[in-house]
Amino acid sequence: MTLTQRAALAAVLLLAVAVAAVLLWPRGTIRLAPEDTALITLGRTVYDTHCAHCHGIKLEGQPDWQTRLPNGRLPAPPHDPSGHTWHHPDDVLFAITRNGLAAVAPPGYESDMPAFKDVLSDREIVAALSFIKSTWPADIRRRHDGLNRER
Repeated sequence: MTLTQRAALAAVLLLAVAVAAVLLWPRGTIRLAPEDTALITLGRTVYDTHCAHCHGIKLEGQPDWQTRLPNGRLPAPPHDPSGHTWHHPDDVLFAITRNGLAAVAPPGYESDMPAFKDVLSDREIVAALSFIKSTWPADIRRRHDGLNRER
């Protein structure tokens, strides 16, 4: 399989994951709060402890995050504006973090993203995601808010 074919397959799989998450998770049940300073403080701690080792201390993700590793899996994506995190509504981000990417991906899809439901409380997950969102520029946050309004 050529690099272009692999990249196209990766894009299709990521789209399928997003669609599955949208269909499987109840709409509008989770809302991030990037303006809540107490939640952001908690979220930074949660992120530093549980997320930064893969997604980067500066939310930069792993190098070449769009290129499959030899094991067929994708590296951890960035959560800064250069990544695709902000392309997903709050409840989809929550579902992926809580249940792991593999839980919402098509059958057979493999990911190194673990499920955090047995490690973090729902509040801690919302806090980590709120921290991430708090780092995005205002225009990206507005676009992300628009995704939530559409749901």
